[in-house]
Amino acid sequence: MLAVPVSSGLVYAAPAPAPYAVTAAEGSARTPSPSPSAAFPDLDASVAAELDDAVRKVLKETSVPGVTVGLWAPGKGSYVRSFGVADKTTGAPMDSGLYTRIGSLTKTFTVTALLELVDEGKVGLDDPISRYVSGVPNGDTITLRQLAGMRSGLFNYSEDPGFYQALTSDPERPFTPQELLDYSFKHPVLFPPGERFDYCNTNLILLGLVVEKAGGTTLGRYVQDHVLDPAGLDRTLFPVGAEFPSPHAHGYTDQTASGKVEDATDWNPSWGWAAGAMISDLEDLRSWARTLATGTLLTPETQAQRLDFEGTSDPGTGYGLGIFKSNGWIGHNGSLPGYEAVAVYLPEAQATMVIVLNTDILHDGAEPSTLFATAVTEIVTPGHVYALPSATTQTTQGKESASPSATSPAPSDSPEPTGTPSP
Repeated sequence: MLAVPVSSGLVYAAPAPAPYAVTAAEGSARTPSPSPSAAFPDLDASVAAELDDAVRKVLKETSVPGVTVGLWAPGKGSYVRSFGVADKTTGAPMDSGLYTRIGSLTKTFTVTALLELVDEGKVGLDDPISRYVSGVPNGDTITLRQLAGMRSGLFNYSEDPGFYQALTSDPERPFTPQELLDYSFKHPVLFPPGERFDYCNTNLILLGLVVEKAGGTTLGRYVQDHVLDPAGLDRTLFPVGAEFPSPHAHGYTDQTASGKVEDATDWNPSWGWAAGAMISDLEDLRSWARTLATGTLLTPETQAQRLDFEGTSDPGTGYGLGIFKSNGWIGHNGSLPGYEAVAVYLPEAQATMVIVLNTDILHDGAEPSTLFATAVTEIVTPGHVYALPSATTQTTQGKESASPSATSPAPSDSPEPTGTPSP
């Protein structure tokens, strides 16, 4: 998720307690889950070969430069493989140890920070946003819960034509949170608060400001001290500007002023701020997906509210508080120019799936990260296939409207996948 208007190392946290079961209907946290499901296959050589073939097929069809896929399940082994290239100019191979921009996965960190403040009694989910930020249309009736659940009715700033022109004409420029809100607030509200689901980056900019006011420090500092450090994530960061730790893959996008594919590696992600600016890597996202889904940083009561998934227009997808459920998999995805990521957890199998890739260019109207995740889960969890709606028809999926039709050429010399399944 995220994306611009045309459309969001091995250090683990302490072992998490048994995750909460997610019900088929609402997904609220209830009781500890059973042992990993026998339906999840052993990630042995034969399954690895099948996964390799499926990932290669999507890679070829979508012309994605490079992708890394990680799967882990207790007692079932793991599958971590990289395919394609991290740099189309040099041909350097994609690698599982690279940093990546994570787009709207940032929302899960921002909302976790907010929910920690709820647990501390410093904010209330049913507080109006006007208590913390002035000048918000319908601010006296929009609650923090509605912002986190994407039901505010506010206009999405990243759909504003002026914002898109400003970003694509100078993608290295910084944006302030107030500038982003100004793009939104010049538009009428779309519907009364709580009336329906509508994915909106404006909501998270407001929640970031709430965290700063109630937390008494910058959002990046609060997330570092209260989310990343307790979760043991030392390869995840909230950048101040366009900084990007090495090593990282180059990212490619067609969300450009010309409509042509460009290298977006050093674009400034401040335009996404609390909705999409963060950076992480495969192993940190692996750890975070479980922490997020099991609620180890929150009280059980607050985690239950987070996992109270309400319906979207897609029957297989529900959205909670900064987290979604797609046919049983819970977590989030992210998309911004040059990069996409998926980090999700399947409670009944205690399984984790992380996918990172270095482009956001749509394929037949679908995000490539979704196509990879669908192909992988069709093999390992056919009863729980990750299948988010097309980005061009559902605002739940990153790009909030159709993206330009330019496509990225396939690498001419894509290396074989790196990494092997482990027992």
